[in-house]
Amino acid sequence: MPTLKAAIVPVTPFEQNCTLVWDDETKRGVVVDPGGDVARIAAAIEEVGITIDKIVVTHGHVDHIAGVAELKQRLGVPVEGPHRADLELIERLPEIAANYGFGRVETFTPDRWLDEGDTLEIAGLVFDVLHCPGHSPGSVVFVQKENAFALVGDVLFRGSVGRADLPGGDEDTLIASIKNKLLPLGDDISFICGHGPTSTIGHERETNPFLR
Repeated sequence: MPTLKAAIVPVTPFEQNCTLVWDDETKRGVVVDPGGDVARIAAAIEEVGITIDKIVVTHGHVDHIAGVAELKQRLGVPVEGPHRADLELIERLPEIAANYGFGRVETFTPDRWLDEGDTLEIAGLVFDVLHCPGHSPGSVVFVQKENAFALVGDVLFRGSVGRADLPGGDEDTLIASIKNKLLPLGDDISFICGHGPTSTIGHERETNPFLR
């Protein structure tokens, strides 16, 4: 089985966890949610010495996708994700980015939209795709069961959950996504989220006040 490694590259004033995930033997991997500061991401890729096969997107909020078009052009790789329900957010990216002080940002069209039940290859391993709306309509989570590892975007955090007060968000839908799709994965699943420290499903089941 490939030796999975990951490194978090915090980007932009939002401190978004852009994440590199790779196989330590082949040195091939992906960039997850390049939200900006593309030069910093490129430097991190060079520092760990990996070749990027694709860009993977968990959802369409500006702090997760503002760097996608620039990085795609720089690396010449495809973009996979999120769910098509975030199409409007992606189409409005230049306008939204300007409103949040990101400056001029180009939009993009994913080479592949992802849906519930799809699989995604990352670093030679197969990740299951879960559609987990609530934070955004098209939020997706990626789960690698054999390594007990997940990338959850802004669906779930250590001690918190994603915001549901943004356009397209819904608190009841978000909590249902977490309780019906993430908690059943098992307590041993470690995850990297879109902001802040990592955690496990078990820790959040026991301590997260939003899930009680």
